[in-house]
Amino acid sequence: MEEKKFNPKQLIGYVLIMGLVTWMFYNNRPTEEELKLEEAQKTEAIIKEASPAKAKTKVVTETDFSANSVKDSTALVELNNKLGLFAYGASLPSATDAVTEITNDILKLKFSNKGGYLSSVELKDFKTHDQQPLYLVKDGNSSLNIKLTTTDNRILNTKDLYFEPTISTNGGNQVVSMKLKVSETQFLEYRYEIKADNYMVDFTIKSQGLANVINTSNGVDLNWNLKARVNEKSLKYENQNTAIHFFEDGDLECLGLTEGDDIAENVNWVGFKQHFFSSILLADTTFKKITVTQDNYIESDTKEADFLKGFELQAPLNVAGGEINQNMSWYFGPNDYQILKSYTDLGLEKNVNLGWGIFGWINKFLFIPIFGFLSAHLGASLGFGMIIILMTIVVRIFMSPLVYKSYLSSAKMKVIRPEMEKINKKYPDKKDAMKRQQETMKMQRESGVSMMSGCIPAVLQMPIFFALFRFFPSEIGLRQKNFLWAEDLAAYDSVFEWTTNIPVISAFYGNHISIFPIFASVAIFFYMRMTQSQQANMQQPVQEGMPDMQKMMKYMLYFSPLMMLVFFNNYASGLSLYYFVSNLLTITIMLAIKKFFIDEEKLLAQINENKKKPKKQNKFQKKMQEMMEEAEKQKNSKK
Repeated sequence: MEEKKFNPKQLIGYVLIMGLVTWMFYNNRPTEEELKLEEAQKTEAIIKEASPAKAKTKVVTETDFSANSVKDSTALVELNNKLGLFAYGASLPSATDAVTEITNDILKLKFSNKGGYLSSVELKDFKTHDQQPLYLVKDGNSSLNIKLTTTDNRILNTKDLYFEPTISTNGGNQVVSMKLKVSETQFLEYRYEIKADNYMVDFTIKSQGLANVINTSNGVDLNWNLKARVNEKSLKYENQNTAIHFFEDGDLECLGLTEGDDIAENVNWVGFKQHFFSSILLADTTFKKITVTQDNYIESDTKEADFLKGFELQAPLNVAGGEINQNMSWYFGPNDYQILKSYTDLGLEKNVNLGWGIFGWINKFLFIPIFGFLSAHLGASLGFGMIIILMTIVVRIFMSPLVYKSYLSSAKMKVIRPEMEKINKKYPDKKDAMKRQQETMKMQRESGVSMMSGCIPAVLQMPIFFALFRFFPSEIGLRQKNFLWAEDLAAYDSVFEWTTNIPVISAFYGNHISIFPIFASVAIFFYMRMTQSQQANMQQPVQEGMPDMQKMMKYMLYFSPLMMLVFFNNYASGLSLYYFVSNLLTITIMLAIKKFFIDEEKLLAQINENKKKPKKQNKFQKKMQEMMEEAEKQKNSKK
């Protein structure tokens, strides 16, 4: 038998064939993602086959759906059992608690992979009262959620699921896309577009290829929650100016300062407003129907807190053909009237409380332009305390003709007062009250003196008073601007504080002493004392059976300064500074008018000359005369 010899060429051939087979097997093996998807599809098919045709809806509670939790095939099967097709996104490398950070000139934003929403919003140009970075959103105080009902009867919350982030640009704007994926071509997307030097962030929610994955037959709602963080020194006052605002059918509505909820229709935007800052969600097309809820976190006597109020919005999203498509915008920024007004035709400037009716108009067209002009040209050199003083001078000069008119009328009434007292003595009885009034009016008409000429100037000054009462606390330009001992003209200027809670005093006055309200109270005391005689001249002599108005004014002399001292202790120090300077200027103007512009002897001579001239009644005086004569006739006929 012939012995077989070793053939080296045959060995080389075997080695080459084995290497070729190994190379082909390695390069054609399924990827890790394909294996996971195949396993998920198999598990899904087994679940569907094992479940009844009409399975109960499965509510998925918050749990760990991150990629770290998917450590083996068993965990993947469990994840698919919980999330169904949405398990695909949970198996991606992006399924972690990572954040994506984007900044522009004025905002610093962070987007969380979990939930896909803004997890942090910092306003770079502002600080809190204790000089810490100012955040509207931070450390889980806000959430954005869509409750999804899937076609396989699961209920999922997007805030518990993981989105995949991508960053791009669009015409110089930064774009952050957060996608909750079912596959590479099927997803729910949150798209944020951030502009340079702008507080507005474009926001779009849309789905692609999910018509057969999400059950949209009953609509899809967006839920937005936010807990308002404490930013200002005056906790009580900031809380009073923190509430939900929404723009409904062209009108601003406010939920109020207490807890509660409300339902509104055709809403353009919803704002979670704090004293000087707001977080506002705007819809390109109006929200057809919304539900807003507000919760209070602090009591009236709370000294310290982290949050003021809790806000919640539930709003429907646009759905067409089984797909979600809603264009919106976020505004995270200051309640600055000029900035909000720059977003034209949105009505955002109404979010700043300037007062209602004529008071708001005075602020918009008078005080805001005056303050803006003075602060722009003199704010850097003089400081904002001096801007308030200059503004007060401008207002007082503007109002000085009314002060002169009122003082002149008072002086005239003082001159004719002896004659009014003679009429009272002539008709002392209560039954002669009508005749006494007729004679008094006749004498005033012949003298050319009218009580209304003194009352009207005083009434005309009231809108200015109330308009400024709303202007100074709302003007963000005064925030954290110091003057003398006041560190913040938009907050109270405390020079002494205590921690002990004193009943009644702490509730109304507070736990601190402010200096500017004391100065304002002293100034108004001397102003009222100086004008008390003037007001007494405007009153008719005391008649039988009538209240003594002079006595009541004496009570007001002490009551009004006390009320200002208590009430303004927690208000903006800029407001107290204004009233202090305003009263000082008014006193100075009145002294100047009395000394240089009014001579009582000349007034008396003028009045005596007026008596010699024939007088013609105006329609009002004639009508009043006829009414009084008719009343006198009826009285006599009854007798």
